[in-house]
Amino acid sequence: MESAMTTIQSTNQISPANERVYHQSYLLGDWKGSWTKNNQAVEFKVLNIRGTRAQVEYTHNGRTERGFGVVNGSTITYGNVMVATRDGTVAGLQFSAGGATMSALLNKQAAPADDNKLIGTWSGASPDNGQAVTFQVLSVDGSDAQVRYTTNGFTYQGTGTVYKNVVMFGKAQVSTDDGRNGKVMLQVGRQTFAVPVTKPQDDSSLVNKLA
Repeated sequence: MESAMTTIQSTNQISPANERVYHQSYLLGDWKGSWTKNNQAVEFKVLNIRGTRAQVEYTHNGRTERGFGVVNGSTITYGNVMVATRDGTVAGLQFSAGGATMSALLNKQAAPADDNKLIGTWSGASPDNGQAVTFQVLSVDGSDAQVRYTTNGFTYQGTGTVYKNVVMFGKAQVSTDDGRNGKVMLQVGRQTFAVPVTKPQDDSSLVNKLA
């Protein structure tokens, strides 16, 4: 089951249809709990979902396995274990091998409040036509983000929608994998431009304090 975790990008790719029906984004995160039979600790991390594959880490009996599981509806199967959640806060894990089964109840761990890579000021220009944009993510609260972006001399401000590593607002959206480099998709008239953008290293903390 061991596999190099760097062979897949960190960006999640969940189809809108699957998200609407199964809420597959609920599966993402760090899940911790214990086996019901022996009360030993167990942990299951869902780092990434791309289509029917999930990048996972499974820790049990003091050892960690890393690899890719299969996403089917609202469940992930990884080797002999299957994880499912309905609400994104509590999950059930079941181990099955050779006729023996074990189950565990897991709770999703809260992400650090300061760990939002989207917060900050993103700026850049399109290499194709020089289209410049500055996109500020002032604060993030759950699925809402306070944003402001400027392009062609016009500034737009309001509440955007957060979806994984993307903030969408009006005719623009910003996304990032590493918190330093990103991309702004900007619709101007009937055309859509992809503008590479960067964020200064200390910018997110500064903006967070000012917001």
